[in-house]
Amino acid sequence: MADRKYLYTERAHYMCPNMHFGIMADIGAEFDTNGIIRSIGILKSAHPLIRSLISEEQGSSRIYYEEHPELEIPVMIKEEDDDWQTDYKAVSSVGWNVQKEALLKVFAYPSGSRMRVLFISHHLLCDGRGLLQLVQEFADYYTNGVKPHSVDEKLMENLDDLPSGSDLAFISKVLIKDANKKWRKEGHKVSYDKYLKFERDHNAKQDIKREIKKVDGEELDNLIGLCKENAVSLNDYLIAKMMIEDDTDKVVIASDIRNKIRNYKQGALGNYATAFGVVVRKRGTEVMELARVVSSEVRSIVSKPDKEMLVLSCYFNMDPELLDAIPISTLGDFESRAGKFVGSKMFGFEKRDGHCITNLGKAESSVIREGVFIPPASPANKKAWGVLTINNKMRICSIEVRDQDQTT
Repeated sequence: MADRKYLYTERAHYMCPNMHFGIMADIGAEFDTNGIIRSIGILKSAHPLIRSLISEEQGSSRIYYEEHPELEIPVMIKEEDDDWQTDYKAVSSVGWNVQKEALLKVFAYPSGSRMRVLFISHHLLCDGRGLLQLVQEFADYYTNGVKPHSVDEKLMENLDDLPSGSDLAFISKVLIKDANKKWRKEGHKVSYDKYLKFERDHNAKQDIKREIKKVDGEELDNLIGLCKENAVSLNDYLIAKMMIEDDTDKVVIASDIRNKIRNYKQGALGNYATAFGVVVRKRGTEVMELARVVSSEVRSIVSKPDKEMLVLSCYFNMDPELLDAIPISTLGDFESRAGKFVGSKMFGFEKRDGHCITNLGKAESSVIREGVFIPPASPANKKAWGVLTINNKMRICSIEVRDQDQTT
């Protein structure tokens, strides 16, 4: 059907574990259960993807967002002393059936004269910037009655939606074409029920440690000043810091591409981000010196669409059902040489030693006091930082993923 919203780049998140993330926000308004539920209803009315489940089209390999106007968004009302990290961990441990469960889950906690909210989103709903927008829209309506604008989401559908020159280089295209050919020759596919069992087994073996570091006021001002003196961004500094602290020469970072693609509508949900690896082979121990090298590398990558959009171009060139099979054939018991090749050699699921930073940037708000961004625990990563700065309060949520089989 022409009006269906199909999964294209989002397909990479469909059968991959831990494809969820969250934002914990401190809202400067009194706790009101009815107001919270009413505000979530307003968000659902404004965004078609919030009121959608994922469906598989009969007779084809295509998957789409199917609207369910009656869909209930789970809102859990908690006690003041409840630990939001415990609730986040509970969501992570049970998996997420996107064919039956809403793509957004909300927890709300009273906190004296104000309240806290935890939004947990599946990656099929939006990227990190999209979730921050949702939290801001919630806070604006809950506190001041400001309704979000209704937006009919338009997702990226093919390579033409990316900037000119984004297609894969010849060698990469040959590798993926060969993987597609081998996959089709195997003549099978992963059922969603089989994936859900794999997801539960995978999650049961994960030991995910989360810590939050606060950088506020004068400390943050001094750091920003130091970055300006060295002509680097705060993100360049964070990349260099992770490289030194974790003794790694590669850090993958998320890149917002809303202002670079043709079909993004202001305020729409969906995924409008890419990711790329920043590599510095020779590095010293002085963080600002390394940050300058990182800055040069980042500028070089974002100036070349085929480098910045590499991961999205891979998704567009890859057989969708092969994308489904990559995690389970690399980490589970589904036999696919094509899936395991891509998962181990291209996606990093075999080594699971990646490092990643997602920085949602800086925001000022009269209704949100501060916020924490909890990044996804991708199967490719050993460590990830989620960074969010609200009202000059930077929070770095660090997650470290360990397999219990490797730690016992």
